[in-house]
Amino acid sequence: MTTTGSGARAGLDAIETASRDELTALQLERLRWSLDHAYRNVPHYRSAFDRAGARPDDVRSLADIAAFPFLVKSDLRENYPFGLFAVPRESVVRIHASSGTTGKPTVVGYTSNDIDTWAGLVARSIYAAGGRPGQIVHVAYGYGLFTGGLGAHYGAERLGCSVVPMSGGQTERQVQLIRDFRPDLIMVTPSYLLTIAEEFERQGLDGRTASLTTAICGAEPWSDTLRAEIERRMGLDAVDIYGLSEVMGPGVASECVESKDGPVLWEDHFYPEIVDPDTGAVLPDGTEGELVLTSLSKEALPVIRYRTRDRTCLLPPTSRGMRRLGRIRARTDDMLIIRGVNVFPSQIEELILRERVFAPLYLLEVTRAGHLDALTVHVEWPAGAPSGAAPREAAANKLAHLVKVSIGISVEVVIGDPMTLERSTGKARHVIDRRRG
Repeated sequence: MTTTGSGARAGLDAIETASRDELTALQLERLRWSLDHAYRNVPHYRSAFDRAGARPDDVRSLADIAAFPFLVKSDLRENYPFGLFAVPRESVVRIHASSGTTGKPTVVGYTSNDIDTWAGLVARSIYAAGGRPGQIVHVAYGYGLFTGGLGAHYGAERLGCSVVPMSGGQTERQVQLIRDFRPDLIMVTPSYLLTIAEEFERQGLDGRTASLTTAICGAEPWSDTLRAEIERRMGLDAVDIYGLSEVMGPGVASECVESKDGPVLWEDHFYPEIVDPDTGAVLPDGTEGELVLTSLSKEALPVIRYRTRDRTCLLPPTSRGMRRLGRIRARTDDMLIIRGVNVFPSQIEELILRERVFAPLYLLEVTRAGHLDALTVHVEWPAGAPSGAAPREAAANKLAHLVKVSIGISVEVVIGDPMTLERSTGKARHVIDRRRG
C-alpha cells in the first residue's frame, strides 16, 4: 500500500492523512504518467487525444485534465476484448468482464502490480470500515467475472483477515455459516443482506444476535433509509464501499465507520471530477452531477476521464484527508422519464422504506398504452401485518399519494403477498421497462 505523505495515524497509510499540497503533488505526478502511458500504448487514446488537441506533455496542473476527451462504456465495447490494454496481453495476470446484458461485455485486465494495488486499496477500505487483522470476513459478493468477490477476498487477505469465500446465493447456508463461523464482517450487496436478514427471521432467529458487527455494502445504489433498515434488522454498522469494474472494482472509495458520512475517494490512485451530465462541463465541489474518474496508477487498463454515470458530488474531507463522495442515489442511465417527469428508482425506494409499512423490496414496471406511459409500483405486504383488503388499500393509496406529492407523477401501487417478489442474491433488479419490448 502507498506510504507517501507524513504524519499518518496508527494503522493508516501515510497518504490518508497527508496535506492537500502533498496529495496534489502526488496526483499530478501520477496523472502525467498515466496520460503518457495511455497515449504511448493504446491506439484509441492516441487517436482521441490527437483529435482533441490534448497532449500529455502539456499538462501543468490537475485542472488541465479537462482538455482531454471522455472515455465512455461504448469505447470499451468497441475495443472488445483487449484493444484498450496498455501492456502486452502476456503481462495481464487476470481478466474480469461485465455481464454484457446490453451488448458485448466490457473487459478489464490487471497486471500483477494492478492486483497488488487493488488488494491494498480494498484492505485500506476494510480498515476504514473497522476491520482489523485476525477478524473473520464473510464474502457474499459473487465470485467469477464480477469483480466484487475476488476484490473483497484479496483485500481482506491483505489486511490479515480470515476469509470465508461464500459468494452469493444459498441463503440458508449463508445463515448457517454466519452462525457457525461467527464472522465479524460481511461484504455483500445491500439488497442481498436484506434477503439474509429475512432468512434469519424465517428460521425464527434474530439477526441482531449474530456475531456480525459491520456490513460493507456496495455494487448498487442504496439510501440512508435502507442503511437504517439494515442496521435495525441486523444490529450492526453498515458502511458504503464504492467501485466499478472499468475503473478497478470495489475499493475505489469507502466509508469510515467512525463518521459514516460518505465514501472517502482514494485520491492517490483516482482523480475525480464532477461534470454536468448534459454538457460535460466540470462542476465545483459540492454540486451534484456525474462522477468522472481518471486512474493514476493502473498499468493494464488506464482509464482517462471515464464517465461512470453515477450521480453524486464531491464533499470536503472529514475522517481522512481525501474528499468524500456524496450518497450515490442513482445513475444517470437509471433515470426513467414518465410523462415528462424524471424519476429515479431510489426516490421511490426512499418513500417505501420511510413508511415502514411494506417489506423493503420493490419492483417498478413501466408500460405504455398508446402514447401514454404508466408506472406500476409493486411492493410486498410483510408477514404478520394486518390481514384484509382495507389495510392494504389504505397503504396503497397513501404510497401513491406520497409519490404524487414528492415526485409529481401518478402511479398504481400493487401489493403482493409475503415472499412474492424476487429475492436478490447479488444486485437487485428494480425496474422492468416494457416500453423497450
